Amino acid sequence: MNLVAEAPLWLALVFTILLIAAGAEDAARLRISNITVLLVIVSAIVAAVVVGPQLSLWQNLTVFAVLLAIGTPLFAAGKLGGGDVKLFAAAGLWFNLGGGFRMVLAVVLAGGLLALLILALRLPNWSEKIRRRVVLLRPGGGIPYGVAIAAGALIAMALQR
Repeated sequence: MNLVAEAPLWLALVFTILLIAAGAEDAARLRISNITVLLVIVSAIVAAVVVGPQLSLWQNLTVFAVLLAIGTPLFAAGKLGGGDVKLFAAAGLWFNLGGGFRMVLAVVLAGGLLALLILALRLPNWSEKIRRRVVLLRPGGGIPYGVAIAAGALIAMALQR
C-alpha cells in the first residue's frame, strides 16, 4: 500500500513535520531521539488504519525490515548512527516497494550532496571557538545523515503525491 500517496493530507503533513524535526535535531546535535522515530512509526500505523488495512501492507513492512536489516550492520560498523538507521526504517513504513526504492535512491543522492557540502564547510580555517559551537564544523566529526534521510523521504513523497 502506498501510504504516502493514499493518506489524507493532514497525515502527510504530520509525516513531513516529523521528518523536518528529525533532520533539524540531527543537524543540531548529531542525534535523533527515539520519540521522533516512534512518532514516525505511529503516524504510519495511523495512516494504514485511516486508509484501511489491505493485504498490500506487506510491501511497507518489507521496506521497513530490509532497511532495518541493511542499516543494523552499518550501525555496527560505525558508518551510520543508531537514530539514522531507526529513522530510515521508520520512514520506509510509509512506502511500498516501488516507493521505497525511490526513497532509498533519493536518500543516497541527498547524502552524497550533504557530505560534499559539509566537507566544503570544513575547509575554511574556522576559529576554535566557532568549531566548538558548531558540531558540523569539527574536523572528523560526523555527518547528520538524518538530514539526508528526511530530504530523501520528502523528495520521494513529493514525487508520489
